[in-house]
Amino acid sequence: MAWVLALFTWAAVAVAQDFPSKPIRIVVPYAPGGTTDVLARFLGQRMSGNLGQPVVIENRPGAGEAIGAGVVAKAPGDGYTLLLSTMTTQAINPVLYPKLSFDASKELTAIGRVADVPAMVAVHPAVPAANMAEFQRFLKANPGRNYASPGAGTPNHLATELFKKAAAVEVVHIPYKGGAPAVQDLMAGQVDFMLILAPEAMPLVKSGKLRSLAITTPQRSPMFPDLPTVSESGIKDFELVVWYTLLAPSGTPKDVIAKLNKSLNAVLDEKTTRDKLAELSIQPAGGTPEEAMTHAAKEAVKWKKVIEESNIKVD
Repeated sequence: MAWVLALFTWAAVAVAQDFPSKPIRIVVPYAPGGTTDVLARFLGQRMSGNLGQPVVIENRPGAGEAIGAGVVAKAPGDGYTLLLSTMTTQAINPVLYPKLSFDASKELTAIGRVADVPAMVAVHPAVPAANMAEFQRFLKANPGRNYASPGAGTPNHLATELFKKAAAVEVVHIPYKGGAPAVQDLMAGQVDFMLILAPEAMPLVKSGKLRSLAITTPQRSPMFPDLPTVSESGIKDFELVVWYTLLAPSGTPKDVIAKLNKSLNAVLDEKTTRDKLAELSIQPAGGTPEEAMTHAAKEAVKWKKVIEESNIKVD
């Protein structure tokens, strides 16, 4: 039996040494054009340079990341099929969808955290509020105003429910099938407000199509130093920072994970990367696979509490 174990060990080492020997696929669980897709394409291009193989992006949208994540969870653990996910796959879906066809905590493993992205509280220009204090008073005086989200169970939805509780206001959730139609209706005045990821909100705020009242980070963002946080307005215990992680199927050899992690961190440390991501209002992260998994576990506890206390359910 010892020779069998030695054979498997030799094979695993050989695979890791040869990796990568063919193109790598990064699955994006959203449609093209959004923040996740843009980030994946930029990341793939840069990682391709230091890995010596093409990195191909494949969009597999639907079911709040579950379709794309499921593809990767069931893929061979060889390092050639990866997932760029938001917090949804690891911290939200396991609670909202207990009957998923895969278990993210067992079937996916982290390569490393990629980036953190703040959101902005954005309102239609007709909403009579220039800051969060005025907005909170407006909502309290007009219960039943509505807000948009890219869909039930998305970070935008859960965070707005957290805001609803922290601000002690009554607002109605209007879910959409994606961020683009939600933002379109917000700009048209069909809904009053929305938590929008900063990269998507900034062009609309600059053009006057939307008004930004606050940023959802715990402290002011260096990218938007003049924009106050939600908590500065007296609404405590509220924050939303959407984090992105590069994941691989469980069972991927540790040496392969280490090579991918090294590639990822090298890209995130590049000045070119940091400058580009800053333009997109994205904060690079990085770190070890273990740090990424620890962060996911901590966040899962937080969002499970929000889901249960707000009694959020999805079909």
